[in-house]
Amino acid sequence: MVKLVDGSSGGGSITTYKTDNGSFLPEIELLPFMVRQLNLGISNCAAVVGPAVGLGAARAAVCHFSVMVGDIGALFNAGPKIVEGTTFEEGFKVHLGGPSIHCGNGVVDNYAPNEKGCYDQVAQFLTYVPNHGGILPPVTSSSNAIDRDCSSLRSSIPRRRQRMYQVRTIIRSIVDKYSFFEIGPHWGRSVVVGLARMNGRPVGIVVNNCMVNAGAMDAAGCQKLSKHLRLCDVMGLPLVQLIDIPGFAIGTAAEESRVMKWAMDLCKTYFTNTISIFSVIMRRCYGVGGVILIDNRESNCRVAWPSLNSGSVPLDGGIEDLRKVRDKAQELYKHLEAEYTNLQHPLRVSSKFGVEEVIDQAHTRIIDTLKERLQERSAGKIKPSFR
Repeated sequence: MVKLVDGSSGGGSITTYKTDNGSFLPEIELLPFMVRQLNLGISNCAAVVGPAVGLGAARAAVCHFSVMVGDIGALFNAGPKIVEGTTFEEGFKVHLGGPSIHCGNGVVDNYAPNEKGCYDQVAQFLTYVPNHGGILPPVTSSSNAIDRDCSSLRSSIPRRRQRMYQVRTIIRSIVDKYSFFEIGPHWGRSVVVGLARMNGRPVGIVVNNCMVNAGAMDAAGCQKLSKHLRLCDVMGLPLVQLIDIPGFAIGTAAEESRVMKWAMDLCKTYFTNTISIFSVIMRRCYGVGGVILIDNRESNCRVAWPSLNSGSVPLDGGIEDLRKVRDKAQELYKHLEAEYTNLQHPLRVSSKFGVEEVIDQAHTRIIDTLKERLQERSAGKIKPSFR
């Protein structure tokens, strides 16, 4: 179902008080059917191609996928005149609820510069998902060899741990060429999510973005990832995760944004969804954030690159405190850094069966995920929900 939203509302008007001979309690018979559609994985997309207010805005916000047109789209609970009379704020529609507002806070997923771009994005999204969640996602023929050359991945992670890299380049190196479709690029930027194909089969993509907040997941990132997990769940899309997470965001701003509340909401989403999850740990995997991402299945399917660094807390912060306690702190620091770096060697993690294997980065595309959960899902043993 594709909803073209332009000036739509619930049709509310005080004139109905006269026609109905009095006021009444508001009701919308549509809502329970809309929620049922979402949970059944019946694709609901919204194209905001004009001002959307009231029920029209609500329907756009709850869809599986939504796009707003930059030059004409806007979305709000009440229009500028009502807002001006109530909160005394003055402004145009675009300032009240245009793309700069709602594509940046996650109410709308994607931005399009014009109507054609908007419809193209909706059409592209629909190529990845089934007509409903009770059937398999559409498979297309792929001209991309499973074992195509991905040797560039071997140098994709900088040797110096503090350096960053472009995660979207890594995504495009692993998935079928030109198949990556990013969802929500303008908000929750500490994580990159989207849809792609592996050998013609649609999959969900989740990648920690070290270019933002050093990869530490903030409250918006947790909310964005939670929605993406629910989308993949109801659509029956397996999930491929490329992990580089130092933990959840810290500091005053993070605490004020209730990051731990949204982190545990993400935890509940991970532990209640029904899809297959295949994790590739590219570099860091620390703390509660790392646990939630990689240890959410009875049988976890995960591999690591040779650049793996993992544990309860990052090494640097733990040793740094020693600089203040002794005269020979610098010498002791270097000694302990070398010792603990050796203890963090990826092969030590692998030898304890923390990961199935430490793989050559160039072989990442070849690795496939386990199929047990898809079989259980198709047999009706586990049921998804787009809560």
